[in-house]
Amino acid sequence: MKRGSLKERLKLLLATKNEDKLRELRLLLSGLHLELITFKDVPSYPQVEETGSTTRDNALQKARVLHKRTGYLSLADDTALEIDALDGAPGVRASRFAGPKASYEENRRKVLELLKGVPLEGRKARFICSIALIGDGVEEVVEGRVEGVITSREREGRRFGYDPIFLVPSYGKTFSQMDEELKNRISHRGKALRLILPILKELILDKERSG
Repeated sequence: MKRGSLKERLKLLLATKNEDKLRELRLLLSGLHLELITFKDVPSYPQVEETGSTTRDNALQKARVLHKRTGYLSLADDTALEIDALDGAPGVRASRFAGPKASYEENRRKVLELLKGVPLEGRKARFICSIALIGDGVEEVVEGRVEGVITSREREGRRFGYDPIFLVPSYGKTFSQMDEELKNRISHRGKALRLILPILKELILDKERSG
C-alpha cells in the first residue's frame, strides 16, 4: 500500500464548525501525513458551549468533548480579542460580542462604535489563540499572540471576523489586506499551530512505526 494512502494516515478531528477557521487550519496543516476530519464527517456533531474564562479553558473544553464523543485525536482552538481601551473586551466573547448569534459585521460595528473618538495610539489590541490537542494519552495546550491596533474604519479584503479592523503596524496592513501566506505566518493562530506541529509530527511518526 502506498504511503500516501488515507487509510494509513493519522486521523485528526478539527473541532470547529467555522468554515473560515477550517480553511486556515487546512492550509496550516497541509503537507502533514494526516487525514483531516471535520464536523461534516461526524454524525450528530455536538455543540460545545464555551463556558471558560480563558481561551485555554475553552479550547480544552471543546477538544475533550470531541475526543470523548468520537474517539478521534481532536484539535480545538479558541480566540480572544483584547482591546486596551475597552478594558480587555471583547475577550473570549469576541465571536458573540454583539449578541449570541451576531455576524462578523455586527461584532466589528460594535467595536468601532465603542472606540469612536479614541485616537490611534489608544486603540492597542491583541489577538490570543489557544490550541488544544487531546487524544489517548495526549493533552497539550499552546498559545499564540499578535499585537496590533484597531482601525477607525473597515479596510478592504477578506471579511473573516475582525480581520478588516485589526491592523499590524509593522506591516501597515490589516489581516484582511494580507495574503493568506503572510497572515498565517504572523497570526495568533499560525503561531499557536506551529507550536503544536512538533507534537503532531511525533504522533504521525508513532502511527507510521506501529503500521
